[in-house]
Amino acid sequence: MSSNAPEAAPQGRIAQIRATYTMTRKADPVLPWVLLGIFVGVVAVFVLLGVLLKMTAFMVIIGVPFATLAAVYVFGRRAETAAYAGVEGQPGAAASVLGALRKGWFVTPAVGFNKQQDFVHRVLGRPGVILVSEGPSSRASQLLANEKKRHARFVGETPIFEIQCGDGEGQVPLRKLQRTVMKLPNNLKPAEVTALRKRLDALTATPLPIPKGPLPKGTKMPRA
Repeated sequence: MSSNAPEAAPQGRIAQIRATYTMTRKADPVLPWVLLGIFVGVVAVFVLLGVLLKMTAFMVIIGVPFATLAAVYVFGRRAETAAYAGVEGQPGAAASVLGALRKGWFVTPAVGFNKQQDFVHRVLGRPGVILVSEGPSSRASQLLANEKKRHARFVGETPIFEIQCGDGEGQVPLRKLQRTVMKLPNNLKPAEVTALRKRLDALTATPLPIPKGPLPKGTKMPRA
């Protein structure tokens, strides 16, 4: 059993990359040609440099890894765009994006909602409590205010941050939501986050269905 373990991880990564490529190609049909163009273009630049420097073979050997890295980078960016497009506009899209946060963040979808399918999702992390709304600002503001008041009774002096996710004025676009959350200042130690999580379990509403968009974890492609 142990002799097969080292092979499982590479196979898993290859399967993940293959699945991501298939998903991205459906949303972005020109993807293969874009990646091929990037690869060939970078190699061509190194070949040209090799000819000028009279060391063509050496520059090709160097150019191929650079061309591969460039193609992987572009693939990752286009995969991320396709993944966001897959959930954007759906109720619960913000929860789907927040769910891809790295270890140390705890997301509870739909701790607050209304009949118009506006939501407030809760994120716990070292900054404290982060309440993230999705919906028009005119309705989301009241939802956030209600949830902040409700949570304040349980968290004491723990900071509570409010973020409105959306395309309206003063709101954070879905594509920038993760970055915005992760830029918040750290106020708690990991043990305090765990204790806070247990304290807030009583406030957790029944989670509602959220989009199962194929967002790469942390919205980052695995490195080659």
